[in-house]
Amino acid sequence: MTELSIEPVDGDAMLQDWQYVHNAIIPTAVLSFADVRERSGRNRLAVAYLGEVPVGCSAVRPPTGSTTTATVIARVLPDHRGKGFGGQLYESGLAAARGVGAEVIETCVLESNPEGLRFALGRGFVETERYVLPGDSVPFIDLRLA
Repeated sequence: MTELSIEPVDGDAMLQDWQYVHNAIIPTAVLSFADVRERSGRNRLAVAYLGEVPVGCSAVRPPTGSTTTATVIARVLPDHRGKGFGGQLYESGLAAARGVGAEVIETCVLESNPEGLRFALGRGFVETERYVLPGDSVPFIDLRLA
């Protein structure tokens, strides 16, 4: 069986893979390629591959200013869930966040993704806020690692 490979985004092809996974999992907040490119300049983006096939992605929003809070988001396409890939993505993102000085870890899950919410709650996150983006109808759930 092919092992999961988690690769930092490097180049347009990987940006497109990251965009594909994000948009498949977060259809209420679809990102353009320009949006993804902009995010890659301020966040650590990675893609999880099985062989050449993208199966997940992650984003680490590092602490900014005087804060020590980072956001770690791990996403796995539905057909590839339940195989431990989310845990690997999360651990990789958590290590990256800690490596840039994060002491507080947050994450964000779309309410329509119950697997993602169970995943976060199962790793010790607690809900801090729910909100709906302008023009959307499905809430995002912010959580903080307890």
